[in-house]
Amino acid sequence: MARILVAEDDPSVRAFVVSALTMKGHEVVAEEDGGLAAETMEAEGGRFDLLLSDIKMPVMDGIALALQVGAAFPDVTIVLMTGFADQRERAHGLEALVYDVIVKPFTLADLLAKVDDALEGRPVEVLSLARQARED
Repeated sequence: MARILVAEDDPSVRAFVVSALTMKGHEVVAEEDGGLAAETMEAEGGRFDLLLSDIKMPVMDGIALALQVGAAFPDVTIVLMTGFADQRERAHGLEALVYDVIVKPFTLADLLAKVDDALEGRPVEVLSLARQARED
């Protein structure tokens, strides 16, 4: 199983994510903001398989965290989470750095599937707008 660093400022979302990933057998370290997550990543020498971070957080947001982690530890896979459409747009252009963005609210199955895909290095499924409209 993987070693995952979670950065999420919402305590209930953080608890849900940590619980889901732990139940799946992953080793999870969680921080409440990007600044603490950056410190943890540095202190651990980048020894994480995955960074799962919210985008909109105090102190250091997920974009800044992804840029810092990606530069210092390029082998760490990065998945971002957001409930804000404008924040998701901020992640565009970071495709070389960020595996994908998972949109809140997400289900347990959605979260675990995205984490599995990221850890396995599976290509991100890009849905056409027409197909997204049919699925909604």
